[in-house]
Amino acid sequence: MIIKLPIRQLVELILRSGDIDSRYVSRDRMQQGTKAHRYLQQRNRRLFKDYQSEVWLTLEYEHDGIGYLLEGRADGLFRLDDRYVIDEIKTTTLPLEQINEDFNDAHWAQAKCYALMFGIQNCLQQMDVQLTYFNLETEETATFAKSFEIKELEMFLKELLAKYSKWAQFTTEWIQIRDSSAQELSFPFPVYRKGQRELAVNVYRTIAGGQKLYVQAPTGIGKTISVLFPAIKALGAGKIAKVFYLTAKTITRQVAQEALARMREQGLKIKTLTLTAKEKICFCTQTQCNPEYCEYAKGHYDRVNTAILDALEKEDELSRTVIEYYAQKHKVCPFELALDLSLLADCVICDYNYVFDPRAYLRRFFAAERNDYVFLIDEAHNLVERAREMFSAELAKTAFASIKKRYKGRDKQLTKVLNGLNKVFVAYRKQCAERDHFVAKEMPGELLKLIQKYTAVCELLLKEDKILSEDSEFLQLYFESLHFTAIADLYDHRFVTYTEKRQKEVIVRLFCLDPSFLLAEALKRGSSAVLFSATLSPLPYFRDMLGGTEEDRILALDSPFDKRRLCVLTTDVVSTRYKERDRSRQQLVRLIGTFVQSKTGNYIVYFPSYKYLQDVYAEFVQVYPDLNVVVQQSEMTEQAREDFIDLFDENPEKTLVAFCVLGGIFAEGIDLKGSRLIGTVIVGVGLPQLSVRQNIIKDYFDSINSQGFEYAYLYPGMIKVLQAVGRVIRSESDIGAVLLIDDRYGRNSYKKLLPRHWLPYKKVRTCAELERNLKVFWSLFTCR
Repeated sequence: MIIKLPIRQLVELILRSGDIDSRYVSRDRMQQGTKAHRYLQQRNRRLFKDYQSEVWLTLEYEHDGIGYLLEGRADGLFRLDDRYVIDEIKTTTLPLEQINEDFNDAHWAQAKCYALMFGIQNCLQQMDVQLTYFNLETEETATFAKSFEIKELEMFLKELLAKYSKWAQFTTEWIQIRDSSAQELSFPFPVYRKGQRELAVNVYRTIAGGQKLYVQAPTGIGKTISVLFPAIKALGAGKIAKVFYLTAKTITRQVAQEALARMREQGLKIKTLTLTAKEKICFCTQTQCNPEYCEYAKGHYDRVNTAILDALEKEDELSRTVIEYYAQKHKVCPFELALDLSLLADCVICDYNYVFDPRAYLRRFFAAERNDYVFLIDEAHNLVERAREMFSAELAKTAFASIKKRYKGRDKQLTKVLNGLNKVFVAYRKQCAERDHFVAKEMPGELLKLIQKYTAVCELLLKEDKILSEDSEFLQLYFESLHFTAIADLYDHRFVTYTEKRQKEVIVRLFCLDPSFLLAEALKRGSSAVLFSATLSPLPYFRDMLGGTEEDRILALDSPFDKRRLCVLTTDVVSTRYKERDRSRQQLVRLIGTFVQSKTGNYIVYFPSYKYLQDVYAEFVQVYPDLNVVVQQSEMTEQAREDFIDLFDENPEKTLVAFCVLGGIFAEGIDLKGSRLIGTVIVGVGLPQLSVRQNIIKDYFDSINSQGFEYAYLYPGMIKVLQAVGRVIRSESDIGAVLLIDDRYGRNSYKKLLPRHWLPYKKVRTCAELERNLKVFWSLFTCR
């Protein structure tokens, strides 16, 4: 067996010590460091004609009977006279006179390992190593060079690997245990449900072939176990090295944990880790990662390796509770402990942003050219809008005005750049004129230059005055500005600059219209991906928007449930368009009342907006005063949400009618099985409200594929409808009815988006017709 070991991981694990000190002055170091690397690499290409940058190196190496695949990326490689030189670039804000050649052993260690790898591959006897330090503030450099015999470098590597041996021994033994158990693992249910085996087989083939698969699998198939089981089998067969299970919501994370627990009951040995956001898992009142504030940051690196081994040797399921226990036991940062443990876990369960978000993705995993990971992406229909948000950025005029007012006279450079920003925002307000908005295809160059100056000034101020690190408003705008410049680096024809005027406020957005390219690039961080949802329809649209091509596979599965247990009714006699809502409200109220009175039970009525919900509610309770009607509030705490869900009792003696918002917190992700929910009414077709934002998306896709309305309005709207209807039938024993109310349900463009397992749905035109159909449907099951 060969252990894949990135050089950076080896060096950091063995040589790290001391405190966590992520002071705010260095939060943009990654972005600035990248630019510094590019600058120096371009300079070196002018100095050395054969200079190569970002050189990927690998070496198979055996030490003490253990095989390693060492890998990493050297910043630079060039030839000087008759010697090859490895160039390692490091950025700093320290004055360069404070840095000497012995400043940091880990910096030399990484470069020495790269030099050895290149030297062995090319049968060399000697190698040179050059360390280049770049000061981010002065843009000055300091360079140190050393020559090494290959034998000397090999001895150094052996010393590192000797210290790594306890990790290697654990990894070797564990992988053998894990793979053996995975190979022997059988599907953890007596039989496959309809469609389940087909899904599992397709997932395995996708992983084995290093491909992407886009799956629509209705509720009830058992999607989670059907993708995790073949992924674990592929892991045991050596097809992949790690599984990432990506979710948008906590509840889907829990389903994945339960599926893995079931496989453990069948004998599977696997280390799984659930990543919790730093703000949620932090032990301190404020998330300030520095030793002066946090006792867990002070000396963290002196203790963390012991904590890692302790947790790995005793635990297989590394949940939030487990992470917190070992972090307290060893007095280390729980978030950093979780990140370190994730490197050694077999399956990582986490939010989308840890793979896709440019601010948060786990760079420690994704340094390689191509990693042997699989991404299992649950509820993938959510990823389109999430990606738009991840790859967009905005800044507001009033935020800078507030900082200007609070820090007036504090610093000349700050005042100067804030005055400049104010002028630019005022100019943008004039551009908006009477339309209250302005859209440009070009990036706002003048604003961007000032934002870059602003972040540089903030960097200096934060370095000089640590008290500023406690000013949340100052820091928030600083981070937003850094994000703005980072997104500007991604800006291309898939973006627009969208400026909006709201009274005294002016907001400038770098708006990502089409995230497909950036998602495709992010998916390259793994070897394969399975994107699945109960509502990934139409599949070609989602494959297009989620970074796929026509070469990527799609799979649509039918519902495993008895279709006769779901009654779908549509009516196209009511228009729910904004201008006609007052006129049609009375008819709408009667239809809803007829539906919920057909059988005693729990119902949810979904509305396209909270305002529309309130208007209908006011009339509904007057017409049906004896019904128990509850309303989703515009803002609800976690406890209020739980209390709301608890209202849905099993086998209620009195009918409960809940008025909720389509696309809201109760329209997906809730699981009301059996008699806890027997029917839903969908008012409208879920289309996003007409807005400048959606029209910008529409115009873009009209120019790309002539499907602007579909991409901006129709498909996102109908996904909300499908998700809401999906709350009714959650298990094979469930029985339920659905009523879709809107005149557009009579159009072919809408009807063709309704799932096959809803057929044959019936169209009704009157309350009497609705009542007759429901009476017949419910009688079929009452008699049994």
